[in-house]
Amino acid sequence: MESSTILPLSHVSIFYHKPHGTNIGAFPCNFKRFKRSSSTITVSNCQKMHVSGFGEASPESKAAKNLHNFFTYVAVRVVTAQLESYNLEAYKELMEFLDRHSLNDGDKFCAALMRESSRHKTLAMRILEVRSAYCKKDFEWDNLQRLAKKMADESNTRLMRDYVLETSHVENENSDG
Repeated sequence: MESSTILPLSHVSIFYHKPHGTNIGAFPCNFKRFKRSSSTITVSNCQKMHVSGFGEASPESKAAKNLHNFFTYVAVRVVTAQLESYNLEAYKELMEFLDRHSLNDGDKFCAALMRESSRHKTLAMRILEVRSAYCKKDFEWDNLQRLAKKMADESNTRLMRDYVLETSHVENENSDG
């Protein structure tokens, strides 16, 4: 029989672990060396935040797996749109296959599609081709990073503002009317 231990939140640290022999508290960086220019400070020897609970994979690896599956979804959408305009029979076959199979795991979906029939194998090969091309040439990686940062900042600000309004018993100025 397996057992697990649940620690109260006071025992769980979300801060960086302080290396032995340092006096930097919860800060993640070793501030021994830094370079000062006219208006900025560049810190060197910075360590990344440790994120536990992901097993053998990093958060970036988990995100990459989700993006990989998303690229399959995008490729299927592209291929179905193409088929709808020039090959209605293949479009219907792919749509019927989609009704019977989940797109949650892109590789599993494509493997099943390849094994369905020789016609389906051709569709699967086209999806793999589009998935690769989209990932390498069309997906806007810089835009993803910008949007993810913007969403995190806006969401954090909104959540904190809503919490302060809720707990401070201050009425919203827009509700006076």
